[in-house]
Amino acid sequence: MSPAAPGRASDAERRDEAVAALRRIAFLLERSQASAYRSEAFRTAAEVVEQQQPARLATLVTTGGLTELPSLGARTAGVVELVWRGRPVPYLVELEDGLAAAVAAQGEAAGDDLAQARALHAALRGDLHAHSDASDGATSIQEMVLAALELGHEYQAITDHSPRLTVAHGLSAARLRAQLTQVAALDAAVEPFRVLSGIEVDILDDGRLDQDPELLDELDVVVASVHSKLAMDRAAMTRRMLAAVRDPRTDVLGHCTGRRLLGRPRAQSEFDARAVFSECAERGVAVEINCRPDRLDPPHDLLALAAELGCDFAIDTDAHAPGQLDWQLTGCVRAVRHGIGADRVITTWPVERLLERTHA
Repeated sequence: MSPAAPGRASDAERRDEAVAALRRIAFLLERSQASAYRSEAFRTAAEVVEQQQPARLATLVTTGGLTELPSLGARTAGVVELVWRGRPVPYLVELEDGLAAAVAAQGEAAGDDLAQARALHAALRGDLHAHSDASDGATSIQEMVLAALELGHEYQAITDHSPRLTVAHGLSAARLRAQLTQVAALDAAVEPFRVLSGIEVDILDDGRLDQDPELLDELDVVVASVHSKLAMDRAAMTRRMLAAVRDPRTDVLGHCTGRRLLGRPRAQSEFDARAVFSECAERGVAVEINCRPDRLDPPHDLLALAAELGCDFAIDTDAHAPGQLDWQLTGCVRAVRHGIGADRVITTWPVERLLERTHA
């Protein structure tokens, strides 16, 4: 292939720009919790385009044949053609404008706390709660890691569900062990970025953790969450959560009330929050500030109590798609409203300090 004329992008560069545009559209759709079908269409198209020889793409653009490629429909092919010809992509512009409006609205809602929240957000180094398509996430671990890298993070934990949560395709011990091999290989490939092994382990009815203890010992991060019998009696739920927090393998108490705010709303669980958070502070278990728009867990009254009792916190997205990793500012706004500074947020810590704590 002859070199591109001065000042003109090569076919390989145009291909890469088209892939980036398709991925960015998918990211923005995921961030806004649009239909998973829509975001998946753009991510799949990005993968197909990335695999093509630049010269072939140039021919397909010229002949109008991009839809001959598998998984490219009129809309995704239109994005590629516009990028290839150096033109704006109206759909991408629309989504970027939507993001800007959402961020502006969040800033207005944050009021005087916004500057502190942005400073805390800038101090974050990673996220300790995210899912891949091994359980109920939308994409591969590689796609989650790529998004974390693009956000400027230094590490990302992969915390797929444990066996009991069959509705989320929870990982058996054998499947988790296979994932550990995959995580280790990817971690080596993206150095110095760190891919942390982990799990969101279900807290069973009696407070035990839903995975082999010896396997949990091998993980970098264990997020323990209640997913079943959320309407359990207050005293029984308190005993259940205390048992999980007292397990030395638990690093983070995930979305502690289990509430749902959107879609099909679900009331929060009832438990003795003072007792549970006091135990978290005593045992060095971080309380998760869950950033999912449909969770925002703990509620403000419980977040204030956890801060008062001296807990540390993990500002996590509970992301199930790459674009959702960009939700952390929401958690930062909620943290600063309760005087929670970066020193008490373990996701601001360097990875070495974080692992010293989780491996203790």
